[in-house]
Amino acid sequence: MRRWLLLVLLIPVTLGLWRMRGDAYGPGAFLGYVEGELLYIGPVEGERLARLDVEAGKEVAEGEPLFSMATPVLDRQRAEAAARLAQMQAQLENLRASMNRPQQIAVLQAAVEAARASATLSAAEYERKRILYSHGNAPKSALDQAVMARDRDKAALAEAERQIEVARLPSRNQEIDAAQSAIVMARAQIEQLDTRIARQKVAAPAAGVVQDIFFRAGEMIAAGQPALSLLPPQNRKVRFYVPQERLAAAKLGASVAVECDGCEKGLSGRISFIAQREEYTPPVIFSDQERAKLVFKAEARLEDKALLLPLGLPVRVRLSAESAAP
Repeated sequence: MRRWLLLVLLIPVTLGLWRMRGDAYGPGAFLGYVEGELLYIGPVEGERLARLDVEAGKEVAEGEPLFSMATPVLDRQRAEAAARLAQMQAQLENLRASMNRPQQIAVLQAAVEAARASATLSAAEYERKRILYSHGNAPKSALDQAVMARDRDKAALAEAERQIEVARLPSRNQEIDAAQSAIVMARAQIEQLDTRIARQKVAAPAAGVVQDIFFRAGEMIAAGQPALSLLPPQNRKVRFYVPQERLAAAKLGASVAVECDGCEKGLSGRISFIAQREEYTPPVIFSDQERAKLVFKAEARLEDKALLLPLGLPVRVRLSAESAAP
């Protein structure tokens, strides 16, 4: 009698468990939840967060400012590089200019006039001695001294003229080329600093919704440490688990229908991942009686209106008639 009573009591329980399994694993239906691949966005260089332009939950467009970092060190480095560039440009102009000032060239010009006068005088003295020597009125030694004086003053005049030419010449080409190369390097350094300063103003790499804010203005952030997380719509997906006896019906690229409580109909996605190894059923999704059952994790990328589903929302996933057909 007791056995019959126990059997009568177990029948409703068994039917209830069977109904739970049927709800979870109906024809082409699996339970899952919405997940997202977040973009963790942080500064390239560590500094203090100067300004935060968004808050959690805000929708941002691609290229919209997210936050800005302080740049006191970079600003000082750029000012120093700009001053160094101005100094190099002044040095280059100095090398391209004449080596001597106009006053110095005037002194050299006066020396040329004096040398020319001496050369003229010595040339006239040589002509006079030559005529006297030809008439026998002067010794040969006197003529030789006149020749030497003439040649000496002529050489002195040539030297003075060469000094003016040298004074008016610019510096050597090698020095000018070196100065120009130094200016190119200084400009490249300034451009590099400008790029580093500009990168401290971070914009959204893609359109999406700001999920979390990890730092506030005034706090220090290390290089690469995320200041906030951003979720683009195309990064939303559904994660669900397929029992091994239904795995053959799920194929990569297959279309799936996504259902949830209170959601509009017609939501869809496409299977983008199927695990190669089995795992135990997560107790968060399935009942305690199903924990021992082995399942395969799968993911489906959401499409169209399903991209608006919030993260963590429980959903039911049904394979389309085409993929579920044997």
